This record gives sequence, C-alpha cells and structure tokens, in this order.
Amino acid sequence: MSTNSFDVIVIGGGPGGYIAAIRAAQLGFQVACIDEWKNAKGGPAPGGTCTNVGCIPSKALLQSSEHYEQAHHHFADHGIGLKDLSIDVTKMLGRKDTVVKQNNDGILYLFKKNKISFFHGRGAFAGAGEGGYQVTVGEQTLSGKQVIVATGSNARALPGTPFDEESILSNDGALRIGAVPKKLGLIGAGVIGLEMGSVWRRLGAEVTVLEGLPTFLGAVDEQIAKEAHKAFVKQGLKIELGVKVGEIKRGKKGVSVQYTSAKGEAQTLDVDKLIVSIGRVPNTIGLNAEAVGLKLDERGAIVVDDECRTNLPGVWAVGDVVRGPMLAHKAEEEGVAVAERIAGQHGHVNFNTVPWVIYTSPEIAWVGQTEQQLKAAGRAYKAGTFPFLANGRARALGDTTGMVKFLADAATDEILGVHIVGPMASELIAEAVVAMEFRASSEDIARICHAHPSLSEATKEAALAVDKRTLNF
Repeated sequence: MSTNSFDVIVIGGGPGGYIAAIRAAQLGFQVACIDEWKNAKGGPAPGGTCTNVGCIPSKALLQSSEHYEQAHHHFADHGIGLKDLSIDVTKMLGRKDTVVKQNNDGILYLFKKNKISFFHGRGAFAGAGEGGYQVTVGEQTLSGKQVIVATGSNARALPGTPFDEESILSNDGALRIGAVPKKLGLIGAGVIGLEMGSVWRRLGAEVTVLEGLPTFLGAVDEQIAKEAHKAFVKQGLKIELGVKVGEIKRGKKGVSVQYTSAKGEAQTLDVDKLIVSIGRVPNTIGLNAEAVGLKLDERGAIVVDDECRTNLPGVWAVGDVVRGPMLAHKAEEEGVAVAERIAGQHGHVNFNTVPWVIYTSPEIAWVGQTEQQLKAAGRAYKAGTFPFLANGRARALGDTTGMVKFLADAATDEILGVHIVGPMASELIAEAVVAMEFRASSEDIARICHAHPSLSEATKEAALAVDKRTLNF
C-alpha cells in the first residue's frame, strides 16, 4: 500500500464535498477528494447524486418535456404551426447524459485547476493516530489531519419493496425510463415525485400520485400549495392525498399497488412503472465509522453541532449526511463554512435564509417562514400577495399562473418569509434571500425600482401589498 499525506481529506465529491475541497485548496491546504461515482464507461463521475441522478439530469428532462408541451399546446397561440410533432425519448435521454457529463468534466477540471488530488473509489476510515486519520480508497491509504465527510444520501425504499430500477424506480431509474409509459404511478407527492411526474405527464403518460399525508406539500405555505395543486390537477396530474399504501406486486405487464383511500375505500392502481419518492436516508454505508468511533444517530446520520463538528476532533460532516434540509446548496454552504473554520475563519450558514425550489410548471420557491408557521408561533404578521395574472411580462410569456406572497412582522415590517408559485420562481426567490439576509423590511423592497416589464415587478407589488398599496392590481 502507498501512503499519501494531506491537510484535508474530503470523502464524497457531491456539492458539499467538491465545494469544500475547492475552498480548502483556495485557503492554502493540501487537499484530497475521494468519490466513487462511475459513468457508463466506469470512469470517474464526480458531482454526487445532484449531478448524476438528481438536480442536473432532472432539470434537463424537465426542460426537454417543457419544450415539447409548449410546442404541443401553446405554440399555436403565438402563430407557430407544427405538423407531425413527436418526441424521441432516446435522444432526450442522450441530451440529459451529455449535460451530466459536462458537469462531471467541469468538476474534474476544477480539481485540476485548484491542485486537488482526486481519488476514484469509496473512502472509508481505517484508523486514527497522532497525526490525524487514515482513510482507505481502493488499495491506497491516505493520511489526513482533517477529514470532511460529505457522503450524501440514498433514496428511501418502501419496506419490503426494494428498487429494481426496471418497474419500481428510485430517482435514478425515473431518469432512465426508455419510453413514455402509458400509466405511471408515484408514491410520494414531494419534490422528486412532482418533478418526475411532470416530465412524463407532459410527454403523454397518465400520471397518478399517491400521497400518505392528508395535505398537499405540507412544508409549503398553504395558500401557495393550494394554488399549485389547482394548477397540477388542471394539467392532468391525478393526486390522491391521505392514502395508505398496502401490497405492491410486480407483474409481467407492470406494477399493481393496493391502497386505501382517504375515505377508507380499498383501491388498486395498475401502472407500467412505479416511482417511489418517499424521502432519502443519510449514506454512511461503507464509511467504517466504527473504526474511529464516529457517532451516528438513529437515522444513520452523522451527529454534528451547529458548526458541523462531529464527536471526533478534526472530523467534520456536511450536506445530506447530517441534520438539516437535504438540499445541494445547503451542502455547498456548509462545505465552504467548514473549510473556512479549519483555516481559523468564521464560516457562516444561515438556515433561515436557505431557499427551497420545486422545478415544476408552475415553479414553486420560498424562503423563510410560512403563514401556518407564524400562526403556530403566535407571531403577529402582515401579508401581501400579487398575482402574475396582473403582470405584463407574465402575460407576454403566456404564463400567468400563480402569485408572489410576502409575510412581514406586524410591528417592525421585517420580512419573515417570501413564497412564490409561478414562472421563474427559482430565479425570483434570490431577491428575497438577499433581502432577508440583510434583514430588510417589505417597504425596502417596495421602494426599490424594478425593471419594466419584468416578472420581478410582481415581487415589488407583493411587497407593496403588505401595506395595501399595490399599483397594478
């Protein structure tokens, strides 16, 4: 075995890991990053779940399917006529794979640019000594003074129903369906379920979503969730809430799901493919945490404090493998913060201003507290909303679904939450994040000049609505 010594070893090359490695290298440390993702040819494919089977490929498919739906249903409104419209799923998947590879290659380039030693394989703790920790990858043993664990998460399977990625699919298999299924079932009306359901619904699949909770998108502001639900149902998504899933049977022709409806009625859903999207679990498989006494909780997550320190000196953990929201950008922020803390700086992550996005159409994005959270806390607040129906740019785009909603403290007017459902919500939410990070008031946003015509004017108008003085509605 060969031995290599580093200041910092990062286990995992997803958003949390590769960003932590880059920031540590920028700060002058000798850095190694270990990642085991493989491409179709067996070569390295850093970027984790996000790049390989999550954020990036799902957005590529969402974009392709959105183009198809626009051409199929809306181009005629613009005077554009099409004949013999078709979808080549193989080519669509090929484009998705190209986008993924571009991101993989981009990360490898960044490692080279920042003089980071990259090791392709699974990293595992081997022991601890006076100089730090030993981490194995393949036949090699690396020695690191500091270790950052960023091993991410895995899709949660239903008890007794493992993924085969052929008929019962995780997010991985859902991104590789080779032809449009006639009937597609989804268990779980969360982010992944709604996004994947939207992709295949646009391309012609009959999509049914089964959700165990009695409310739709319970983490989303209730008013926004209702608006989104109305839009999805109008598009053709069948959404059943409050169901109890029973036996699931694989057959030659597909999958049969037995379930009980919210009314207590026994039902059967027969589909060609079934996507299970009921959350994710921290990935500590093969990490060999016990070799060094790294503490895990009952979920298998690594136990950390507010600054991502584990119970071991010099060992840190970030991203999906620790507490907090399983979001790529949250992992990135933690990765940067930890690298800076190792350097003796004061890294910063504010969970209260982490934005959330669901990339359906309409998009859903929010930051801060929901109206139901404020009510439960007994916080006095003011609310203001503005519909995209009254926004000139939205009319020109032909997409007037949804609204922007502001929640502000009743006494101080400090912005407590901003919630958007509608076109480009994922981009519009950034202004709200900046405003909340600087503890702005709704009046601050209301008094800022926004370009006309732009979707961002709806943000300004919603801020004006807090004081009941909208100008265009």
